[in-house]
Order: sequence, then structure tokens, then C-alpha cells
Amino acid sequence: MSKSLSKRPPKTAPKSSAPKSSSSGAPVQQDPNEAPSIAKPLTRVVAILYDGMLILALLFLVGTVLTVIGTLLTMETGTESSQAQSLPTWYQNLVMTPAFVLTLVAFYGIFWRRGGQTLGMQTWRLKTVNNAGHLLTWGQSFKRILAACLMPLLFGVIGSLIGGSRTIMLTSAFLGLIFNYVFCLFNRRGLAVQDMLSNSITLKMPKVAHEGLWRGFKNRKKNQ
Repeated sequence: MSKSLSKRPPKTAPKSSAPKSSSSGAPVQQDPNEAPSIAKPLTRVVAILYDGMLILALLFLVGTVLTVIGTLLTMETGTESSQAQSLPTWYQNLVMTPAFVLTLVAFYGIFWRRGGQTLGMQTWRLKTVNNAGHLLTWGQSFKRILAACLMPLLFGVIGSLIGGSRTIMLTSAFLGLIFNYVFCLFNRRGLAVQDMLSNSITLKMPKVAHEGLWRGFKNRKKNQ
């Protein structure tokens, strides 16, 4: 009597129900319903305040360097405070002002092109992309910055015409900046003024999908 051998089904590893772990070994809980959403106006303003401190430091550095260069090239330097002079108006308008604008464009352009996030945006998990979901180009970054400056410039001109003083003009320009984000409350999709004018959008990223700034730089460099 011959014995028949029964085929046993191959053993398969049981599926683990444990949560996935990140590269650091810590478990990561992911909500399947969580997805990027349009950033709230208050979160955007707080991120701008974070970035503003760094931007002011950069502008101060650029201004100091250009002031020293302008003083050496256009004016006679004295040894007493009574001999101090102001830089020529043409130097301030044709050299210093464009340099400040280029510094602002370079700051946002570099961060937006590399990872869609500035340092302040990274803290609050914000990311700026175009309407197709891709990182901004230099042209799109410049267009978005100009769009963000439109209302502050308009409010500043109106304040200057009404009050005439520098304080009123700057206060009006600040109100124009705030208006960009107050507009989100009245827009059906929650878009800011610069979102609509530049065909771009700022998103609030989920915790799991969020990619750190320096990791984003590194990954983008690998893909190039």
C-alpha cells in the first residue's frame, strides 16, 4: 500500500497590523482620510512673522554693505558726526531699492523652488505650489511676490495721499498686507489675493506627508 503525499500550501508570513515606523524607528500613525488642505489665513500670517525676522536680518546686512559702498564711492568721508551726509537719492532709488527687492525675491524663490517651503512655512507645515501641484518656477515665484505686494502698495499710496506722513503710509501698507489674508475669509475656496493672481496656492500638509526642508533639498538634488 503506497502512501500518498499531500501537498502542503506554502507558508506565508502573517500580515502585521502594527503601525509603520519612520526612518528613525518611531511609529507613525496615518489618517487615511487626511490630505493636504488650503492653509488658514492665521497660520499663514504666523509663518510670515517667522520669516520676517530672517528677512529683516538679510535686508539689514544688504543695506549695511551697500551703505558702506555708496559712502566710499559717492561721498567724502569725515571724522566727526557733524560731517555725516545722506546717500544721494539716485543711489538709494537705483541701487539700494532694487537690491532689497532682489533679496526678497531670492529668499522666497530659492526656498519655493527647492522644497516649496521657507523656514517659517516648514515650522507650520505649509507648502506653496502651483495649481498643478508642482513647485514654483522662478517666473511663478516672482509673479507671486508681485501679487502679494500689490495690495500693500495700493493701500500705502492711498494712505500717503490721505495723511501724507511716512507713518500713515507704512501703517496703510501693513493693512494692505493683512487684507491679502482677510480676503481668504470671503473667498469660497479660502484663497488669498496672491493665490488668485499668481495661479498658485499654499497648502497645509499632513504630518506624515510633510517633508522637511533640508530633506526636500536633498531629494530634489537626487532627482535632478
